[in-house]
Amino acid sequence: MRAKRCVPVCTRLVLVLVMAAAVLLAPPPPLFAADEPQADVTVPTVGRTWPVGSLPRVLRGWEPPATAYGPGHRGVDLAAAPGAPVRAVAAGRVSFAGRVAGKGVVSVELTGTGEPPLRTTYEPVTAAVEEGEDVAPGEVIGTVDATGSHCTVTCVHWGLRRGDTYVNPLMLLPPWLLHQGPSRLLPVYGTP
Repeated sequence: MRAKRCVPVCTRLVLVLVMAAAVLLAPPPPLFAADEPQADVTVPTVGRTWPVGSLPRVLRGWEPPATAYGPGHRGVDLAAAPGAPVRAVAAGRVSFAGRVAGKGVVSVELTGTGEPPLRTTYEPVTAAVEEGEDVAPGEVIGTVDATGSHCTVTCVHWGLRRGDTYVNPLMLLPPWLLHQGPSRLLPVYGTP
């Protein structure tokens, strides 16, 4: 008698457990555009200069998150000395210059990069520009803060977004700027 009564109860319990496992193990739905594949974002090569130095050392590269709030690195960390000038990589308008969570941040909407426009961010930076100001490629927009960096050495975190989608900022730079090195003269064969 007891076994007959247990069958419907046990069946329901197993069904509830299977459904709970299916919900918990299912991949989460995309929360917003940051979950879209990287290939869906077009980035024109409008960069004309590095944000710091002429060919800074990349301390940590771009590591796109699998989900909107997942682990990853939503920018590039560039080695830079405290007080070094930080430059706008391309022409644009300063959309923010101030402090966020105790860090100095400068954000620039890039001219002619579509809708919504691409927006670069630089931190930790002491701003030398104000919101609404137009900037030219290579123009100094601030200086590297000595503190506030998440790197083990002083660095500038350089980010890029289109709307809510994070993009690799190195895509802004032309290939020749990414691999600059010393000039080399090559021999002209057949010439005395």
